[in-house]
Amino acid sequence: MIKNNAWFLLLLLSLMACKQRETIDPVAETFELNVPAYFGPYNDRIPEDNPITEEGFQLGRKLFYEPRLSKDNTMTCSFCHQQEKAFTDRRAVSIGVDGLPGKVSAMSLVNLMWSDNFTWNGKDPSIEEQALEPIQNPIELHQSLEAAIEKLEQANYQDDFEAAFGDPEITSEKIGKALAQFERALISANSKYDQYLRGEYQPTASERRGIELFYTHPIPGQLRGGNCGDCHLGPRTSGALEGFRGFHNNGIDSEETMDAGLYEVTGNPADSGKFKAPSLRNIAITPPYMHDGRFKSLEEVLDHYNTGIKRSPTLDILLKEGSNEIVNPNEPVDLGLTDQEKEDIIAFLHMLTDEDFVSNPRFSNPFTNAE
Repeated sequence: MIKNNAWFLLLLLSLMACKQRETIDPVAETFELNVPAYFGPYNDRIPEDNPITEEGFQLGRKLFYEPRLSKDNTMTCSFCHQQEKAFTDRRAVSIGVDGLPGKVSAMSLVNLMWSDNFTWNGKDPSIEEQALEPIQNPIELHQSLEAAIEKLEQANYQDDFEAAFGDPEITSEKIGKALAQFERALISANSKYDQYLRGEYQPTASERRGIELFYTHPIPGQLRGGNCGDCHLGPRTSGALEGFRGFHNNGIDSEETMDAGLYEVTGNPADSGKFKAPSLRNIAITPPYMHDGRFKSLEEVLDHYNTGIKRSPTLDILLKEGSNEIVNPNEPVDLGLTDQEKEDIIAFLHMLTDEDFVSNPRFSNPFTNAE
């Protein structure tokens, strides 16, 4: 009898504990990410305190397209990051809620899982922090987080926050986390280049030459290369992850005319003119190019690297030494590509366009598109 009572007591305590966990923890459905093995490990790229769940992703998606996050309820995150444009707006500099121009071009939101130090000058160390900045920025959505929270409360978002985080309270931290979950899930991995890496597509002769040129560091007289992959690394074609190693001065300005770039964040004069090397995924459909959108086409970009690099004290060593010609330190750095080689590199860059990514209904506006 005593043994039976003890067993019953243990069963009762176990049921109570389960019930308590159901009450405290969100009912979070696991979110499946379509990540190819050649992208590298990603579990350590997701913060332990903000795993991606189906509920968190869906809340972040709603917030991404929610005009209540702007001062006058007319603008959303998606205004500057439009899915059909690979989450850019194709403007040289973006326009905010008051019609005022910003200082930089809207970066493509793609494969952010493998990125650190966000925005062109790296001022935001995490997606969670970066996601909140446009809401408060006076040139962008121009609204306090307190006002945004009040609007979301009035719109009855409490159930969405409870589903995602196990608590109906709406906080700025949770807003940042939900947006980050959505943005981390924006993975582009089904371009022709991905299909080639999986053995599903055979590149044209020009595309194949472009791949080789893109990833080859040139050695004058020995090895011809485009010197692109030195900054846009690996299959993801994005910058290095460690610290600020993914930031470069790519010679678009002289010392007298260059923007501060990373120097604005670090205060180190050696970082003047350095900007984040973005992923080149979907680059063919995201003009204009560079942090200020100065180049309207990929042809202009290649022309810059071929004959337009300007020397300065902080010009990246990879450019100083990366040429198909013998480089004279007292003369401009010319990459020395032929017209055919430039065409081949551009052919490869077009291989990075992912039509599935820009049309995936999972990433679309939930208020106007039914899945």
